[in-house]
Amino acid sequence: MKIIVIGGGAAGFFGAITCASHPHTEVTILEAGREFLTKVRISGGGRCNVTHHCFDPSGLVQSYPRGGKALRGAFTKFNPENTVTWFTRRGVKLKTEADGRMFPITDDSETIVRCLLQGAEKTGVRLIPNTPVQKVDKEGDKFIISLKNGGNMECDRVLLATGSNPLGYRIARSLGHTIITPIPSLFTFQIQDSRLKDLAGVSVSKASLTLSDTGKEKLQQTGPLLITHWGISGPAVLKLSAWAAPVLHQNNYRMTITVNWLTDYNAEKIRQILLHNKTSQAKRKISNYCPFDLPKRLWQSLLIHVGIDSETIWTQLSKNQCNGLIQELNAGQYQIKGKGVFKEEFVTCGGVDLKEIDFRTMESKCCPGLHFAGEVLDIDGVTGGFNFQSAWTTGYLAGEAMRKPLPSRDPAEIKTY
Repeated sequence: MKIIVIGGGAAGFFGAITCASHPHTEVTILEAGREFLTKVRISGGGRCNVTHHCFDPSGLVQSYPRGGKALRGAFTKFNPENTVTWFTRRGVKLKTEADGRMFPITDDSETIVRCLLQGAEKTGVRLIPNTPVQKVDKEGDKFIISLKNGGNMECDRVLLATGSNPLGYRIARSLGHTIITPIPSLFTFQIQDSRLKDLAGVSVSKASLTLSDTGKEKLQQTGPLLITHWGISGPAVLKLSAWAAPVLHQNNYRMTITVNWLTDYNAEKIRQILLHNKTSQAKRKISNYCPFDLPKRLWQSLLIHVGIDSETIWTQLSKNQCNGLIQELNAGQYQIKGKGVFKEEFVTCGGVDLKEIDFRTMESKCCPGLHFAGEVLDIDGVTGGFNFQSAWTTGYLAGEAMRKPLPSRDPAEIKTY
């Protein structure tokens, strides 16, 4: 059984190693670039966020804006617990951080890269870099891989693991698949606002973000927020960008966002605290005493925005100033002017339509022998190791299925879309 994997990333390697671990398989990975596993190397700031410490499939799928329903069954067969076991058996121990993210104990992505390269070598996977694919044709029960250098390769099965590469979408489309137009997911927000000016590096441990004018769907996320030179970032922003990716794209990344800096207090509770301080801290400068767990620089910036100067004392706080401050703390509105890139990583939503995939085997429903894994599919997770986990899971399921002989099928049984 000859199998060709197109794409030398995480999903491609995992599928290839899984398949080649069984006898009677000859597995080859074709990679267009000079190096394999380039995205693994740069992921997690060079530490590689391998997976997330959530071993319950029903809870795990909640972190996938797209693809969660399809992955539900897949995660019962291979989930983060299986991922931890897989790497541990190959000498790579993982650690869990406070937020659930899991990294190699070395804090070095090269540990994961070496493990996958060694796994491929041990199982006899043939690695061919600098080999871009031109097209893939199906002739009877065989696939013909046309290479850009002019050569051809023949195989029994193909695993398409090209990530968010237009080539993978072209190949899938040519073999009968529908492609949902890929758009960015997991990105930061560009905001130019006097309230955030000169606050780069200031962070809030728990803020709530809500996108306005989004119709019936409420798009809101809560979590740590980081103010940057260009706007805002952090887990809350990245999660919101993932769940709201389509609506943000439709609005050309220009929307109003409401920021609640004090998620543990409603407007009335904030009012009570402010009024209490008018008497209990009467002679103190408001700018020097913040009754909330907020960074001092942020507090002072919001005070200036509502007209409270640095010399104003608490007893001088007016009703209008109090109302303005409550609004800024509880529901300040900012204008998103564009998107930024999350570090060097690039995640998209969109790809091969999941209705056309059998998630028990990751095999195409319209082209027998063609399998898919990783980001080429319309699957994307929030930040925290979830995108790698979907790569490991789909790669594993594809690898297990590809080692089995292709059953003969009546052409009438092959679904078309």
